[in-house]
Amino acid sequence: MSTTVEDLFLPEPEPREVRYTVISVDDHLVEPPDMFQGRLPRHLQDRAPKVVVDEWGHEVWEFDGNVYSQVGMNAVAGRRPETVKIEPFRFDQMRRGCWDIHARVHDMDINGVWASLNFPSMITGFCGRVFSQCSDPELGLATTRAWNDWMYEEWWQPYPERIIPMGITWLSDAEIGAEEIRRNADRGFTSVTLPERPHRIGMPSIFDRFWDPIIQACAETGTVISLHVGSSGMVDFPDYCPAVQLGATLFGQMSLTACAEWLWSGWAVKYPDLKIAMSEGGIGWVAMLIDRLENIIDRSGYGLGWDERPAEILRRNFWFCTIDDPSTIDTREVIGVENIMVEVDYPHGDGTWPDTQDVIEQYWGHIPATQLRMMCSENAAALYRHPLPDKVLPEG
Repeated sequence: MSTTVEDLFLPEPEPREVRYTVISVDDHLVEPPDMFQGRLPRHLQDRAPKVVVDEWGHEVWEFDGNVYSQVGMNAVAGRRPETVKIEPFRFDQMRRGCWDIHARVHDMDINGVWASLNFPSMITGFCGRVFSQCSDPELGLATTRAWNDWMYEEWWQPYPERIIPMGITWLSDAEIGAEEIRRNADRGFTSVTLPERPHRIGMPSIFDRFWDPIIQACAETGTVISLHVGSSGMVDFPDYCPAVQLGATLFGQMSLTACAEWLWSGWAVKYPDLKIAMSEGGIGWVAMLIDRLENIIDRSGYGLGWDERPAEILRRNFWFCTIDDPSTIDTREVIGVENIMVEVDYPHGDGTWPDTQDVIEQYWGHIPATQLRMMCSENAAALYRHPLPDKVLPEG
């Protein structure tokens, strides 16, 4: 018996009871097939990214001589678990909320999510690196701007209270990249996604002063730098290892490494108002990092002579997000409750949709209401300068 599209999906969920006001600071949009239509200059339009059907019947993106697909656990919200394979998905094999903003807000309502920050997906790379590394810089820059224009017009503006506007920027020339950050900030964007470890994708390391114009633009405009796990590639995989399983297991290690590099780069010392958010790495490693930073200063003496202690800079300039972290949420006082935010990770495989409310209740129900409001919504609203509803839950 052949499998129909309807066989791929679980029954439509009922709206969940809203006990917590939730702002998810790590979700994803799947770029729709018409994203770039009519958005590039005429002489470049026919070279814009486009969706084609490959020889196996998969819908994939073509751009700059390369193919990009939605694979594995990237867009599986609402799918029956047994139907998920490590192969490209067609758009009719994804829940419409993956790529349609009206359906997305509907799915947010089902889940009891007030607002959402959305990272790009495969054709863009989580940080826009695909376009920045285009063989034709003019085409790559035009595509970067087109992605941001689509985000502004089609994803954010229809529901400005429900979507936190985050853009990408041009990474191959920091002066041009800074101009794009300022262009977006002028029209209301409050975040930009950058590669967490740029040297891993052939760019200058974060310790290189190359990045100064981009960092300065972020600091001066209040644009939050959002660093997503995997935005500069995965861990090194030993031969014969189960790559999907090993890679997913080491997300926390990847985020720890990136955070330590950004901290010791000194950008937050030079720009004290800089805001950096670590995405999809959890929080289990943060208290350990703080302990180690204190040890380095007090025992080893390996500091760089900064006026502030590195752990203080971490708490001042860095924020962390978590799906639940049931074993380590009780380290929140060490991390700083004001530095922790929640993520749903819709529509990825480890996401909590449509049961985020229950997950929070199960693992965080013992936490005082004041702290729950901070971690579930108030911290994110303050960081991304995003409005909250009139009534913020839980009460108490």
